Amino acid sequence: MHSTVIALVLSVLAAVPGAAPPTAAGPAGAASAGAGAPVPGAGPVAVRPAGVWPVGPPRPAVVRGWEPPASAYGPGHRGVDLSAPPGTEVRAAAAGRVSFAGPVAGRGVLSITLTATGAPPLRTTYEPVRPRVRPGAEVAAGQVVAVVAPGAGAHCAPACLHWGLRRGDTYLDPLSLLPGPLLRRPPSRLLPLHEPG
Repeated sequence: MHSTVIALVLSVLAAVPGAAPPTAAGPAGAASAGAGAPVPGAGPVAVRPAGVWPVGPPRPAVVRGWEPPASAYGPGHRGVDLSAPPGTEVRAAAAGRVSFAGPVAGRGVLSITLTATGAPPLRTTYEPVRPRVRPGAEVAAGQVVAVVAPGAGAHCAPACLHWGLRRGDTYLDPLSLLPGPLLRRPPSRLLPLHEPG
């Protein structure tokens, strides 16, 4: 059921005026390029932006990871779910322009077309949210753009933010926007068993 809703949401976002025109396939290697790296096949100035976590600090738990579908309409998970209760502030993972902010199939959705990421450009999506920005607004990486809305229960329990990334019709792993150090947890720190004194 939730795969159908996500497919519907993404179909509506593809039809948004000003959004990138869909393509049958994304550039080779786009899913594996690291943050800040050139995007293969996307032109000489296109770079994968160095992104930030959409929720936190602290770093959110990934409740469910990206599971690319074998075909355009096949089963899979077209994004990642980040642990985030309703009311959590949502930040733009990278700089761009808001291409859609509103309800789709009863859930609040926000879509941001990322700056200087080639043709068609990369686009991030966030749901369920209450947007705090309007279509056409320019946003900076890390800027608060929404808050997590209630209603993720059908998608993940107890609550989460679904974060997606697309280039045209091709779904990509949104974690690929993050630089390596943001993906790694800091080293463990040993603390004394007893307070001194």
